[in-house]
Amino acid sequence: MKTNNFAGRDWIDGELDYSKEEWETLIDLALHLKREFAMGKDQSYILKGKTLFSMFFNQSLRTRSTFAAGIQQLGGFYNELDPGKTYTPARVGYEVPYKTERVCDVARMLDRVGNAIAIRMYGPPAHWIYGFANTMIKDFADNAGIPLINMECDMYHPCQALADMITVKEKFGGFKGVNLTMSWAYSGSFEKPRAVPQSVVLAATKMGMNVTLAHPKGFDLDPNVIQHCKQFSNETGGSFKITNDFDQGFEGAHVVYPKSWGTASCFNYTDATGKIVKKADHADAESKFNKNKKWRTSTKQMALTAKGGIYMHCLPADRGQEVDDDVIDGPQSVVIDEAENRLHAQKAIMALIMGGRF
Repeated sequence: MKTNNFAGRDWIDGELDYSKEEWETLIDLALHLKREFAMGKDQSYILKGKTLFSMFFNQSLRTRSTFAAGIQQLGGFYNELDPGKTYTPARVGYEVPYKTERVCDVARMLDRVGNAIAIRMYGPPAHWIYGFANTMIKDFADNAGIPLINMECDMYHPCQALADMITVKEKFGGFKGVNLTMSWAYSGSFEKPRAVPQSVVLAATKMGMNVTLAHPKGFDLDPNVIQHCKQFSNETGGSFKITNDFDQGFEGAHVVYPKSWGTASCFNYTDATGKIVKKADHADAESKFNKNKKWRTSTKQMALTAKGGIYMHCLPADRGQEVDDDVIDGPQSVVIDEAENRLHAQKAIMALIMGGRF
């Protein structure tokens, strides 16, 4: 397994910056580490003595627990820097005296004492400005010589997408000919980032799957993401299409991934100078959500899928809104397998970009 092209690299826009072959290496390594873990083999030599700093600006269960467990299973140290308990890192123009510290100062200091920095930020901590958090993580990367890991921002969630591709490979043996539908789903909360759906469709098209994006009108993803999905599907021999019909999205799918995300009106948008040029309209966003309450996954919906079709979700799922209990707890659901694979995905990422010993 060739791993020498990874050490020292960032994992921020992994769906865009890493090749299909590099994704295959990550997936293969994650599955190898998973098998070793199941057999009780010692993996503590891989990142022995190395330190991961994490910063969570948002809630987390799966990401926090799997990064913490993963780095320690690989022999490293986990140091969580809770924004607010430390001086909160801030971009230029968003500083508050004696409460924040400029990103460049935080990044340069951590670069001297650790081996990687992992950040999660979206929504209110990013002022609901689309792309703010992604830019902040890249500001860290510009000022630190150690790798940066995106644990979910307002644009992408590459760690989740890697775990999802691992799960698909486990269930279907590969990606060619597998039909995956990333579908919008109703939720009582209209303030949700687009990171998961955008990462999933990018990763799935990169791996050569037949991808359908299903959502009601008004829930479009970033046009740049759609452009890359079309490019990836052309390069890999898969396919990519968009539908505004909920049932059509499920028909013949081997994998369905019904997940809520916000409309474009959930977010503020800025120009190159950082000035807000378009403000969020949450009343519009909530109205669009409430018009589409029928986009809820039931056993009737799952009956439309292909034989052996599976239900995926990044979790947490809004039960009774996004999905019925008898689906998420039923035989077609693989959500806990998927969540478990977060551990092995994070371990593969850290092992490769942090210069692990193999």
